[in-house]
Amino acid sequence: MSEEESEKNYRSGLPGFLGTIDTAISRIESVILALGVLLMAVNTVANVIGRFVFGQSIFFSGEINRILIIMITFAGIGYAARHGRHIRMSAIYDALPVGGRKALMIVISLFTSLVMFFLLYYSIIYILDLYSRGRILPALGFPIFIIYVWAPIGFLVTGIQYLLTAIKNLTSRDVYLSTSVVDGYKDTETEV
Repeated sequence: MSEEESEKNYRSGLPGFLGTIDTAISRIESVILALGVLLMAVNTVANVIGRFVFGQSIFFSGEINRILIIMITFAGIGYAARHGRHIRMSAIYDALPVGGRKALMIVISLFTSLVMFFLLYYSIIYILDLYSRGRILPALGFPIFIIYVWAPIGFLVTGIQYLLTAIKNLTSRDVYLSTSVVDGYKDTETEV
């Protein structure tokens, strides 16, 4: 099954209302990420064509790509957490028995969730500071604080995702890296 098909068919491993929230956030993230990447590609190609074919680049293209990069980055952190694709330093974790790994994963998920909520708070403070300064984007002419709204949204979604991962680990027998990814390594060796 391809990555796109698995995302379309994503069903949360959480029961009831939590599973519904997790699945809904997953679908919204997928749309944001796909749309953001497509819009960035179209914008970049149009700018290149304009520059080399017509001798005139699109004056707001850089700002559009800046907005899209911020959007993709902060929507992507929740996506990475949901699919267990975050960076792991697992030497100590791997040496523990299953019970220890489960306990450590709960602590890691709760701590990471708290860090995300802490960053959410400070990103809101930062946006309010930008708002108070009244800066605008030079080419597009709208307030610069608007492009950073994706940061608190991304931190909120990621914090929720890690909190849901902790809940999943508290309510199941297996150890989960996310609400749908069971801990374990795939055999990636190939014979030559």
